[in-house]
Amino acid sequence: MSAMFEGNALSALQTTHCPPQSNYSPQELALEIKAFISGVDQTKGRKLSVRDHARCAVRLLRTVPACRGAVLEHLRGVYDEYVAAFFQDLEAESDSGSNSTTGGTNPNVSNLEDVIKEIHAVLLEFIRLNPKAWAPLVSSWAVDLLGQLSSKHAGRRATPHSSSLNELLQLWMSCAATRSLMECYSQCLAAMLAWCPDACVDALLDTSVQHSPHFDWVVAHIGSAFPGTIISRVLACGLKDFYAHGYPSGEKSTQLQAIDKASRVPKIGSVVGILGHLASRHSDSIKRELLRMFQDSLSPPPQNAPPSSGAAGWENSPHLRRATVPFLLQLAALSPTLLGAVSAELVELLRPPVLLQLQAQFQGLPREELENMLGLAVHLISQSPAGGARVLRFLADTATPASVIISGPTPSPHDGVREACDRLLQMLLLHLHKLVYNRPEGDEPYSHTTSSIAMPRVIPFLEELQAHVGELCAETLRLERKRHLWLHQLLCLLSVYGGPSIATEALCQMLTQARNPEELALASQLHSPLSSSIPGLLPSAVAHCVAQIHTQNLNSRELAQLLNNLATAVQSQEEDCKAGGSTAGSSLHSSMAAQVGAAVSSHLHDFCPLLLHGDTMVSRAAARLLSCSQLPRACSPAHLLLISRAAVAHFFIALRQRGEGLKIGGQSGGEAVGYSMRLLSRLAAYSSLMLKAVLQQLVEGALHKGNRELFGGQMESPGEDGAPLPTLGPDLGVSLLNINCKFGTTVNFSGSVWSVFHAGVIGKGLKPPHTPSQSDADKVNQNMQTLLAVVVQCCSSGGGVSCSNGSGTGSGNGRYSHAGENISDEPSPINAEAGKVIAVALVENVCPDVANGELSWPPEEHAKTTVERDIHIRRCFEANPVLFHLLRVVAAGRPALCYCSAVLRGLLATLLAHWEASREPSVLDSPWHLQASCLLVSCMGEGQLLPPVLSNIHEVFPHLSPFEVRLLLLGVWEYMRGNSPMPQKFTFSAEKGVFFRDFSRDGDVARYIAPIHSVLHKNVDRLGHLCWRFQI
Repeated sequence: MSAMFEGNALSALQTTHCPPQSNYSPQELALEIKAFISGVDQTKGRKLSVRDHARCAVRLLRTVPACRGAVLEHLRGVYDEYVAAFFQDLEAESDSGSNSTTGGTNPNVSNLEDVIKEIHAVLLEFIRLNPKAWAPLVSSWAVDLLGQLSSKHAGRRATPHSSSLNELLQLWMSCAATRSLMECYSQCLAAMLAWCPDACVDALLDTSVQHSPHFDWVVAHIGSAFPGTIISRVLACGLKDFYAHGYPSGEKSTQLQAIDKASRVPKIGSVVGILGHLASRHSDSIKRELLRMFQDSLSPPPQNAPPSSGAAGWENSPHLRRATVPFLLQLAALSPTLLGAVSAELVELLRPPVLLQLQAQFQGLPREELENMLGLAVHLISQSPAGGARVLRFLADTATPASVIISGPTPSPHDGVREACDRLLQMLLLHLHKLVYNRPEGDEPYSHTTSSIAMPRVIPFLEELQAHVGELCAETLRLERKRHLWLHQLLCLLSVYGGPSIATEALCQMLTQARNPEELALASQLHSPLSSSIPGLLPSAVAHCVAQIHTQNLNSRELAQLLNNLATAVQSQEEDCKAGGSTAGSSLHSSMAAQVGAAVSSHLHDFCPLLLHGDTMVSRAAARLLSCSQLPRACSPAHLLLISRAAVAHFFIALRQRGEGLKIGGQSGGEAVGYSMRLLSRLAAYSSLMLKAVLQQLVEGALHKGNRELFGGQMESPGEDGAPLPTLGPDLGVSLLNINCKFGTTVNFSGSVWSVFHAGVIGKGLKPPHTPSQSDADKVNQNMQTLLAVVVQCCSSGGGVSCSNGSGTGSGNGRYSHAGENISDEPSPINAEAGKVIAVALVENVCPDVANGELSWPPEEHAKTTVERDIHIRRCFEANPVLFHLLRVVAAGRPALCYCSAVLRGLLATLLAHWEASREPSVLDSPWHLQASCLLVSCMGEGQLLPPVLSNIHEVFPHLSPFEVRLLLLGVWEYMRGNSPMPQKFTFSAEKGVFFRDFSRDGDVARYIAPIHSVLHKNVDRLGHLCWRFQI
């Protein structure tokens, strides 16, 4: 023992620790040594008590430095005696129900407490006066004694469990003995930081390995007091120990093997434990130190660095530098806390120069060692709780071939680095595949039963990626070579792992973000492997898309893209059906298309408001989707009417946009009109209710003042239909009440002849003359043909679709296609009920006050009582040229024209009045009235309200005078008065499928054609070639 204190150290101890008042003679020292060794008082001859024996040891410690080893060993028993008495006191108080936490009832505690204080004072004084001599010895003694006491008394009743670190720390620090040891060790560590920190940290690590986990409270307290020093020194010592115990070695453990801390790397487990305790409060310091250690291992070694500087000079050792990265990987594998602290920031450091340094450092390692390191890295990535998205983006960017243009500032990596990242990414996907699918019984990703006891295995990497599904889908849809294949495979694994919610979100993102058929095909490829394990995936995805629409989480571009993609998926079913679906791939795609169609069909009422969306691109996409979607087999009338109103409104909007030449999203206005026509035809063929609703709304829309100009109509003139007149002059303050009083007490009710002819407003002057707006004739004709095409298609007996409920997918008789209007030359038969609907709608809109029962025609003189109504009817026809065309459609659906009797009668009455009052030499001077007369007679003849001989008189109108035209029209009136237009006069022909009228039952027609023959005879020079048309 004395050999340790030779020379200057011993003399320093003797001169420093011998106070003047404590000088003993050699005889007294000999007696003290004998008493310490024998435990017997040499003067009195009795056995020394524990307290006296301890005081004797303290005196020797002060006066005889050579005895310090023996004295410190004896003091272990004193501290152990005090701790044992302390716990006995706690247990006794617990049994008696006392709430006190400090001992006072046990005499051993009170007898030894002043001795503990005295020992504590002596040791602190020694450390303060000569730290180099005493600090290493006292630090190793104190930390080893703390480990022994912690392990020995860990099983006491009053000791909390080792996992309750805070409670354990409070308990041990309330004990005077362990608190004294902790303060002594702290003073030694503070004194040794400047010149020899490794000895203190090595002792701490050795004790932690030997007495963990009962020693963790010591590590936590010391680490909190010296975080920077402990973290750096613990890592440096752990690296040295890691290298000393066999690195590199041919027998490497993989990420799936348990690491034997006791045999292979004894201190690495303790390093992990210490850093884990410090991570709760000093995570930033740990993260900085780990990253600094990684950077220092790759950077050139410092020049002229002293051997004891920094981390004990490990940066100067090439072997330790090469072992740093494997050491950090092992640390991360043993501690998820450390892995989460550095994983995200580490990726930011992996720039091309750093990657090249890593490649150069590991280039000489054996293949087996490299494979083990890659496997460990894959395991760490899969278990990384944070930064998974950054790691994935880094691997994908680095592993992407150089021929692919990578977005962002990332330069093209070196070929060796790229191949290594490619290999790492493939190993990661394979490892995730095993983790997701190779699960024990009961570890289903989304268990459908609650009886499973085993909990699903958590994969932190996939858990973190669940918040980045949208970004992952966007990267996948970029279709970059190899890159999109990796990401698509990862997206499948993530969907299986996350269950229906993640799979639904991924599929919804695919349908929303795909911009072309190639990208949309990835959604089908994602659905194929998931459909077998996740039932109802597509309906859930469509429902999720609808929820996104309702919550307005999609902008206009994304919403339009979603609708177009759904429409493309539904239309692919029709294409597959036409192609026969011979291949397996087409059958899978057709299966997805059928499911998308069925899911969209159940949400038609959610999509129909988009027809009126403010963005034209969205409304056109919605029309395309609804035009190719099946109608549900059962739908509420409220939803049907909502869909029909939106579809009709969109039809007129599409007509207007086509006239403006608006081309949006690659679609022309003609395509949008075609989609709208197909949708209206499907709705009309669904049920009689929908047929009636669609036709009524089409008629109302065509006659609406906002749509008149589309069909060549006139805007309302000032003052028409009660519209207020503009102020033509200053307000004269005229009272309408006072002026009306001048005419007497009689009130002129509307409907009488006195209320018809008004030329202005009293006090405001005359109405200004109305100048009709000029419209493009070609656009008007195109719009007129389109309207008639859709009306005829809705009224056709076939309905335009292959199924009577409107759920068919074909285009019917080919009168139009989904991309435009291809009107056939062959007329379609008009359904009589549909014609009646149009007739009733016309009467209601042209003359609302007419009862539907007014079918019979009165004498011509009776027209004087309905002058105002007749003039209103004539104005409607003047303002809406489309009325004549709609009348022709009604006439084709015999006997529907009978229900327009009141409108026909009013129009004919105004024409008779005009021709009677006309003094022009030729009817060509009244072009509109001539055209109206010809169209009226033609419609009545087509609807078989007139016999053929009378229906041909319009052919001679252009060659006659106004009086002669009136004479012929008066004959038409007389025939209609004698043969009222009743639907009962029509008979249905089963062979032709139409109604017809047998005029032979109406009596002799000769008396009605006498005026015709008279006119022909008078104008035989010009009309002789037409006489054969009027023979009975």
